[in-house]
Amino acid sequence: MAGLVEHQLAEYAPPPHTGLDIAYADDTFLIVNKPSGLLSVPGRGERFHDSLASRVLLAFPQALIVHRLDMQTSGLLVMALGAQAHRELSDLFQKRLVHKRYVAMVAGQMEADSGEVALPLITDWPNRPRQKVDWTEGKPALTHWRVVACGALPGTTRVELTPVTGRSHQLRVHMMSIGHAIVGDPLYASDAVRAQADRLLLHAAELKLQHPRTGEWVHITSPVPF
Repeated sequence: MAGLVEHQLAEYAPPPHTGLDIAYADDTFLIVNKPSGLLSVPGRGERFHDSLASRVLLAFPQALIVHRLDMQTSGLLVMALGAQAHRELSDLFQKRLVHKRYVAMVAGQMEADSGEVALPLITDWPNRPRQKVDWTEGKPALTHWRVVACGALPGTTRVELTPVTGRSHQLRVHMMSIGHAIVGDPLYASDAVRAQADRLLLHAAELKLQHPRTGEWVHITSPVPF
């Protein structure tokens, strides 16, 4: 698997920059739709400089990243405008006061209409960036899931995923751990499930947070592209 990750980075080919897809903007922060295949922040080396953050900086030089999405995950991502806004928004995320909802296509048919996964996670250091369940040293992680419909692909289910915690790869590991890996996942899905799509079928579809300056609720949704 480590070799697969290295291969993906070696073949990093971000989608063309045809303009920012801004879902929300004011003088405090932006919410931008990140396309699948684009890094949230620059990687090491000039070849990996292109990212959502670097593209946003071209138009908003004061923008600062608040949280990240995996490269192959698409959807809504928050960027603060200035250091004070960054502190305020980061505090909301750290205190778990930001509602996040994802939509995914997963392998197999879910046996119930809804449920939760509470499995502690830790970095699988010999195979990083993979994460793994570890009941001894893992950090608590909780995900709620709900079936939306049968998936558009044979033998799949469309689900909504609501992470209560924000561990790295949380949704991907949790769904894999209950036998329903996300379709197209290069790290955690079987070869057959990975081959069903040319990208990870995971989309950050909804964000809801209280504006740090006005106190008003900002509620943004993003159409699911699969």
